[in-house]
Amino acid sequence: MVYKKPFVKEEYDKRIISVKKSMQDAGFDLLICQDPASMNWLTGFDGWSFYTPQAILVHLEESAPIWFGRAQDAKSARITTDIPDNNIIGFSEHLVHHRSEHPFDELAELVVSRGWGRAHIGVELDAHYYTARAHRHIVNGLPNATISDNREIVNWARLIKSDAELIYMREAGRIVTDTMNKAISRIKPGVRQYEIIADVYHTQTMGFDHKFGDYTSLCPLIQVGEGTSTPHLTWTDEPLPNQGLVVMEIAAARRHYHAPLTRTMHLGKPPADIAKLAQVIVEGGDRAMAAARPGVTCEEVEAVWQTVLKRHGYTKESRVGYSIGLNYPPDWGERTASLRPGDSTVMQAGMCFHFQSGMWLSDYGAAISEPFVVTEQGGERLSDVARELIVIS
Repeated sequence: MVYKKPFVKEEYDKRIISVKKSMQDAGFDLLICQDPASMNWLTGFDGWSFYTPQAILVHLEESAPIWFGRAQDAKSARITTDIPDNNIIGFSEHLVHHRSEHPFDELAELVVSRGWGRAHIGVELDAHYYTARAHRHIVNGLPNATISDNREIVNWARLIKSDAELIYMREAGRIVTDTMNKAISRIKPGVRQYEIIADVYHTQTMGFDHKFGDYTSLCPLIQVGEGTSTPHLTWTDEPLPNQGLVVMEIAAARRHYHAPLTRTMHLGKPPADIAKLAQVIVEGGDRAMAAARPGVTCEEVEAVWQTVLKRHGYTKESRVGYSIGLNYPPDWGERTASLRPGDSTVMQAGMCFHFQSGMWLSDYGAAISEPFVVTEQGGERLSDVARELIVIS
């Protein structure tokens, strides 16, 4: 059976060219990328191997990237990428979880063997899987190199999605629509939280028309009652009450491209204050997404949202959105542009965001969020779930 790669080789070639241009502008000769999303975006490499050190190396004078990782995962690189065999390098097995040695000792040796021991090297200091120990071994192993933070060069290169990437974003939006609608249909008094989540995982994975769903970078989140006043609780075995709030934040992923979505439900007739909060969230979100056009800055979109909140007597200090796309656990955000004051990133067609409109008050909260892509007509919603407080009677 032949592995079906998500993109043609030419798509990856364009990405490498783009990143090399950014490297030149920043003064880097070599990038060492350990973020699994950066590794995948640059080469297509895919596999649950990010629990051990691994990296993609991009050098300005090297025609192809280099994969470096655990030897038993080298076959994964051969299956999922077009990297030539001589650039697929496995490290010695005894280095896995070694008490004093580290796989990046051999990575440093590889860099020196290629003649790059004095290079200006950019590393991902804020990547989730780039540990302090990994950095120390690179620095110690390359004493003649200049090593500094590359400040998410690849993450920023990922910000504007190609037409091919947008296909997967829209497919993820279709899957998350089906998944959320199925979850809503299961919300009834007495149903246990884990039963709803089990259906979420099933629908996420089944996808549609044989377009399967990948594992998502965050697990499904569900809050009930007072738990809705905080956003990141997971499920329990408690049954849903006869009356009260339920908030769910989930996503779907298609070839690791994510569409997150949040909806708020109320079992029984909602109190007036909760109904009002939901209406304001919807109004503010709709107006902000309508403003999300090329040429508008992230902070200008956030200001539209804040204007609606303030008119109704609410405030929200946390950001209201962030860029999304290709990602791996533990987060589906790209760690680049955010919809918040002070972010002057200029929106361009093809950027994708999660408009996370959650409002968490002292006793309860509500969120009716939306994944969208920036277009000339404003933010194009990637999901199609009712934008309202969903009342379960």
